[in-house]
Amino acid sequence: MRKIVLFAGISLLAACNSGTKEEVASVSPSADSTASAAADNITYPYTAAYSSKFAIGDPKDAEKILSLWKDWDNGDLSKSKDVFADSVNFYFWDGTHMNTTRDSAIAAAQQMRNSYASVTSRVDAFIPLKSTDKNENWVTIWGMETHTDKKGKVDSISLHEVWRMNKDGKTDLVYQFAAMTKPKK
Repeated sequence: MRKIVLFAGISLLAACNSGTKEEVASVSPSADSTASAAADNITYPYTAAYSSKFAIGDPKDAEKILSLWKDWDNGDLSKSKDVFADSVNFYFWDGTHMNTTRDSAIAAAQQMRNSYASVTSRVDAFIPLKSTDKNENWVTIWGMETHTDKKGKVDSISLHEVWRMNKDGKTDLVYQFAAMTKPKK
């Protein structure tokens, strides 16, 4: 009797595993379709003024912004000049706004960077995004900047930046949000 049960168990196990991976995968719903179906069944308490339809965007856009952050740390923004469109709109964390040309933006940023003896950035997260209903590409980045001024005073700022890339893959709009933090020793 034990041999019959053992044989039946092995036969059942073999039958369950005889399908190919493609067959098994086609039976179970994909994570994307499950998430999409769940999102279709949600009623949000607010309607997004801009968009609520985003997908993961081009990683090369994130690479451009991260390289710009690295150039900021290294003190040479001339390497990132081509990241910007001919005209750029900035909304800074302190409430100031600047709508300027690429060259003026680079010059102003370089002047600010030159006021620091050193800058070190920590990137916590970044996501390249595509607004599927607006057909626009964005990059969001979260991190912390620790800078030392020329007198040796150290400050840190937690940053969240949102960068829009135009159809040519150049930044034309930047939103910056920040909170002053105490530098870790």
